[in-house]
Amino acid sequence: MTRTSPYAPSRRSVLRTLTGAAALGALAGCGVPAAYVEPGDRSVTDESAADRRLTWANWPLYIDTDDDDPGRRPTLEAFEKRTGISVGYTEEINDNDEFFGKISPSLMNHQRTGRDLIVISDWMCARFVRLGWVQRMDRSRQPNVAEHLDPLLRSPAFDPGRRSTVPWQSGITGIAYDRRRLGREIRGVADLWASDLKGRVTLLSGLDEAFALLMQGDGVDITRWTTADFHRVCDRVEREVRRGQIRRFTGNDYTKDLVSGDVLACQAYSGDVIQLQADNPDIRFVVPEEGAELWSDSLMIPDRARHKSNAERLIDYYYQPEVAAELAAWVNYVCPVPAAREVLAASKDKDTAALADNPLIFPDSTMRGRLAVARDITSAERLELAKRWNTIAGL
Repeated sequence: MTRTSPYAPSRRSVLRTLTGAAALGALAGCGVPAAYVEPGDRSVTDESAADRRLTWANWPLYIDTDDDDPGRRPTLEAFEKRTGISVGYTEEINDNDEFFGKISPSLMNHQRTGRDLIVISDWMCARFVRLGWVQRMDRSRQPNVAEHLDPLLRSPAFDPGRRSTVPWQSGITGIAYDRRRLGREIRGVADLWASDLKGRVTLLSGLDEAFALLMQGDGVDITRWTTADFHRVCDRVEREVRRGQIRRFTGNDYTKDLVSGDVLACQAYSGDVIQLQADNPDIRFVVPEEGAELWSDSLMIPDRARHKSNAERLIDYYYQPEVAAELAAWVNYVCPVPAAREVLAASKDKDTAALADNPLIFPDSTMRGRLAVARDITSAERLELAKRWNTIAGL
């Protein structure tokens, strides 16, 4: 059964000009100790065997709940019952940068965060990995991850082999449009610049959310983009702003503009569009011919976590196809476990079985061929690129 969209408006948050790694670099220049943590300083004695519990920080509404009691989480309760491990589950992450600021003082000072497992967006995960703020996982304790993780997500540039991160859920940044109101199809990014869409287009305001799809529209391989590619895209967007093509830059509120008809086409997330289509089947989602960005929110075990083995076991539990299917049926994002599709297809519930054929949850072969995981923005690049983009987007 399709649920209300769990996509918190700030999950893929707007980037400020000076945040995170850039801010830490500025602090280091003022006499604050360097933030990087050496491998030998990341772990402490694992208390998992004697202390059967763990603490997990996640985003609001990002896990299955019971229809009759929203306070219950069926898949998580099943894990606790099966393993005897008690999970302290908190919905405390509302913004990537905000959460970074919340736990960074502990991590940069080699202190415990009080959390054994966290879920943040991959562009922020990259920052944690480079700073040495997360521990490498023991894949021998995670046979389901090794077997079932989607090949498209297995080796991002910031974490080859996914040894420090494991996708929780995934999604696609593409184009949404109202087919009935527009009166034609949209096939590529270049279609956003057509004259019949003047003043009726929105782009995402966040740098990390927006840049990859726009580069793909220019034919760029986003797994190896350059700063020259980025500035070329910015030149194009500036031209479109000047001529009034772009109505505004948005966060997740683009959905309101699309529903009202104020906007006819926009940069959008696949998970949102699934929900919009339930009320308006004329709203379409397009993976452009040039390609679209496949992104993830990923699980990580922060430095000095006290229950590392318990956390690894929980991660592996969610990579069982049956469990991944139950979660996918509730959250409606791109499932990082392709084998869950067969589980849903075999469901006796008609609506649940239909999810197996939804390409925005299980992309078909044609769509998969157009998806790519973007190379992340490095700390050395971020300040320059954020300054340019934020000026254009009016941030």
